[in-house]
Amino acid sequence: MKTQHILAAMVLGLSVASPAHAAEPVLESMPAPLETRLALSALPPALRNEASVHLLDPKSGYRLARQGTSGLACLVERTQWEWGELRDDVYVPLCYDAVGTQAHLKVIMDTAALRAQGLSGGALKAEVERRYKSGTYKPPERAGLSYMVAPLMRTNSPPDMKVHTMSMPHLMFYAPGLTNEDIGAKPKLADLASLRWPFIDRQGNAEQSYMIQLVGETETAKILVDEKSLLDELCAYRELLCLHGRKH
Repeated sequence: MKTQHILAAMVLGLSVASPAHAAEPVLESMPAPLETRLALSALPPALRNEASVHLLDPKSGYRLARQGTSGLACLVERTQWEWGELRDDVYVPLCYDAVGTQAHLKVIMDTAALRAQGLSGGALKAEVERRYKSGTYKPPERAGLSYMVAPLMRTNSPPDMKVHTMSMPHLMFYAPGLTNEDIGAKPKLADLASLRWPFIDRQGNAEQSYMIQLVGETETAKILVDEKSLLDELCAYRELLCLHGRKH
């Protein structure tokens, strides 16, 4: 979940402060086969063969590594403009449908390109906000969703909204401008059980609001079993990608 993605930038209508860093960290490329597997793990297995895949070159941004035929597009998000801070330890596998690719995924890809051009976290955030204000970026034109059913992601998450490596497969339905009050939802970060029901995640601005539906506990357990080899490879690649409490 970004998204993202509990989520890449879950604020539930509140601002989450990020600590300042003296120097902007530099991203390293993931091995292409591993990055591809992680990106595609955001989709249900039956949808993976026909999806497009974008891989990150930290020096320039995302490149199309595989052209799909279904309209679904996947990548691993490494920079989240909402924070106003750049990090080198964020890994958010996600996939968008065709309409989301033109809206939300475009912002993610542009964010990576702007970072590669040398923009600081604060300057990047200001530029994305300017583009939303000017109408360069718009919310999706119709209903749709982002798949985030990967076995692992690393981003800020409940209950303290600090950066953690976690397993929280979910779906994100586009809900620009919608609030938790609109749907009567009462999510509580300290009560993870309350997040099992649909709620709104406002990721940086109202245009990037999503209705979140977590995958059930039984389905999550199966995902972890089915993706054990991927989890082992991620843990071997970088220790911070080891799920807490799991042996790899």
